[in-house]
Amino acid sequence: MSEESTTPDLVELVHKQFEALNRRDLDGVMSSVAEDGVLDGRADLVEGRAAIRGFLDDWFGAYEELQYEIEEATHLGGGVVLAVVIQDGRLVGSAGRIRQREGWVYLWEGGSIARLTTSEVDQARATAERLAEQRG
Repeated sequence: MSEESTTPDLVELVHKQFEALNRRDLDGVMSSVAEDGVLDGRADLVEGRAAIRGFLDDWFGAYEELQYEIEEATHLGGGVVLAVVIQDGRLVGSAGRIRQREGWVYLWEGGSIARLTTSEVDQARATAERLAEQRG
């Protein structure tokens, strides 16, 4: 039981990160990212805290409006959290909205995000389950 009491609630940490995303608070978002963290997106592989911050700064800058909603967040064990995320936004200079639903797989190590991988929801779920089993 003492191990559980000292282990941070990873789902709660994910929720706090999304609160920071929705405020466009880069310091808040980056506070939980490891120095050598990796963001493995659908189109981009970004390595290192400084590079991830730059990527997010550009991402936020492309949107006039941007909101994230967590549909589901589950700690599968071994520091692996699966979040099903809905992103809704409007690009700068556009009247149309972009809405997408993705799976985000967080790998936490030592209280920090070591890797975040985004993909289609079913693929993310399978990846997260496999990773949690490996890290058991």
